[in-house]
Amino acid sequence: MKIALLNEFSQAPKNGIILKELKSVAEPMGHQVYNAAMEKPLSDQDVPEAYTKENPRLTYLHLGIQSALLLNSGAVDFVVTGCGTGQGALMSLNMYPGVVCGYCIEPTDAYLFLQINNGNALSLPFAKGFGWGAELNLNNIFTRAFGSPKGMGYPEGRKEAQNRNANLLFEVKKQVAKPLLEALKSMDPQMVKECMIPRFLDCFYEGCKDEEIKAFVDQMAADANGK
Repeated sequence: MKIALLNEFSQAPKNGIILKELKSVAEPMGHQVYNAAMEKPLSDQDVPEAYTKENPRLTYLHLGIQSALLLNSGAVDFVVTGCGTGQGALMSLNMYPGVVCGYCIEPTDAYLFLQINNGNALSLPFAKGFGWGAELNLNNIFTRAFGSPKGMGYPEGRKEAQNRNANLLFEVKKQVAKPLLEALKSMDPQMVKECMIPRFLDCFYEGCKDEEIKAFVDQMAADANGK
């Protein structure tokens, strides 16, 4: 699997810790990990001088846009994200078609979500409850999330019904939401352009399989760079 890690401004100072644990678990399993949003800023304080053009201040709203583009284009297979409580990122991602994000605070959450709900994103709290041993909990969460094939069902014997419901959820999201590009084009374009940072674009272009979404990102990236 291709897995993207997306951090927003409030928890970006912990990006290195999260990325280290994700890579230490996922890469030996044969998965590829991309650090596609914010990395550690220049200061742990939320002040303008903490951010740069390459590492700007992104919120959980930006992470929803980035996740939708990465997942719907086929650039990645899975997104790991979060915020202080994990709730903002969860709501932001779940607004979009093609994105089914679960909430995860312990390893069993990750395992059951992947086996029963068969989604493509997890949102974690990176401030609430993030104390001693937090890196151990992350490691265990990622081990349970990515250590076995997803969509196998739990308890044993319920796989068929659970997979059917999981697939129906993706279809229902398409029916109740605008098509992705229509939705993004109806937003404030500035918010979308702010998502077009180098790490995101590198991840997107390496794996994008949808020419229509690629053309949209091309235009947004060009506009963001004043071209």
